[in-house]
Amino acid sequence: MTRPPGTRGGARVWSATRVLLLLVFAVFFFLPLLALLDFSTTVPGTEERTGDAWAGLVQDPTLTDAITTSLLLAGLTVVGMVVLLVPTMVWVRLRVPRASRMVEFLCLLPLTIPALVVVVGLRNVYSWVDYFLGDSALTLTFVYVVLVLPYAYRALDTALSAIDTTTIAEAARSLGAGWFTVIVRVVLPNIRGGVLNAAFISVALVLGEFTVASLMNYNTLPVVIVLLSKSDAPLSMAASLGSLLLAAALLLVLSAFDRRRPTRR
Repeated sequence: MTRPPGTRGGARVWSATRVLLLLVFAVFFFLPLLALLDFSTTVPGTEERTGDAWAGLVQDPTLTDAITTSLLLAGLTVVGMVVLLVPTMVWVRLRVPRASRMVEFLCLLPLTIPALVVVVGLRNVYSWVDYFLGDSALTLTFVYVVLVLPYAYRALDTALSAIDTTTIAEAARSLGAGWFTVIVRVVLPNIRGGVLNAAFISVALVLGEFTVASLMNYNTLPVVIVLLSKSDAPLSMAASLGSLLLAAALLLVLSAFDRRRPTRR
């Protein structure tokens, strides 16, 4: 079969275009990171290099506490999102499919409400939360679970739409499985990719969320980075770059759980 004229030249142009776009993307993405690294390792006023700012990441107790708090918030938010959203969406699909529109509307509602309005609205609620659970930054988990609902709902809805939830649930029920077994041992393993995607988004949102934590006077990692920028700019830049690397490492760890076993032929 003869190749039509111009095909080889068009492929070369397309290949060169892809390489050029990748280079542009690499410069756009990595140049600010390199600038952060350069600023955080340079002594102000001189050209000397130092690692004092990076050493300060583990020596500053305020920063280490903020890192611990943000990591705990990310983990608790993922657990809360999965516990709240997965059983609800599975139950609605199996038992009350007419309510799916209402659940979707409620999950997407936080997108339309500004963070300032959320904080003002939750002020009275959090007076009771503080009374029962104490004035801890970890109580932000309740707010963060609400904030990640729009993104987590889309990831889980796509995963549930890719499987025949009704058939596999009825098959499990016919074999004597209870609803807890159906959700945890039958449906959940089949939507593992969607759950991990929702966890990706939740971790990224929690590690970068600033407005709500700042307005509610809690020292999470983004809030402490902004406060440090007013007194120690190199340490603030090192913390910013470190938080990005930390988020990337967490996402890589989560993606490792999504590896499929190779199929044998």
